[in-house]
Amino acid sequence: MTAGVGEGHWVFGYGSLMWRPGFPYAERTAARLSGRRRAFCIYSVHHRGTPERKGLVLGLAAGGSVRGAAYRVTDADWPTVYAYLLEREQPTETYVEARVAVRLLDGRTVRAVTFLSDKGHPQWAGALDAEQQAQLIAGARGLSGRNIDYLRDLVEHLRAEGIRDHGMERLLHRVADLEGEVAGSIPRAAV
Repeated sequence: MTAGVGEGHWVFGYGSLMWRPGFPYAERTAARLSGRRRAFCIYSVHHRGTPERKGLVLGLAAGGSVRGAAYRVTDADWPTVYAYLLEREQPTETYVEARVAVRLLDGRTVRAVTFLSDKGHPQWAGALDAEQQAQLIAGARGLSGRNIDYLRDLVEHLRAEGIRDHGMERLLHRVADLEGEVAGSIPRAAV
């Protein structure tokens, strides 16, 4: 069943929007987007890095599927929420806004706004291997804080949602090793 007119607008989050949406919503549910995967594929020169010391942030790269959260926003709240999303997600215009079909936990399919990685943007990092990602994340810091904290929040919040992403967990341990820190509540044996 597809959501109809008058049911509001939907937003799909796959990273920090899952645990810190920052906007009012009428409904939140688990959702899956097919044909895209969560990846550290965007150089961060704003939130988690600087132009001189780039970090990495998540994007939706082609392939696979990704579990995330879908939010239904009322028609009355939509103009404010939409403006907020553009400001939050597009400080350097590294993403392409898209309306995608996501499958909700209850089986409904809805069209949701999300932000896809723009492969033509200079901040597109592409398909970096795990060691390249770890080297970029380790030590990077931007306006929103340390890059490792972004990765740690991701791993911990995904686990709280019942999502195990072994690649992200291994990456967290490698970055923690590079920074001389403990990876957090994710035991090394679990990854």
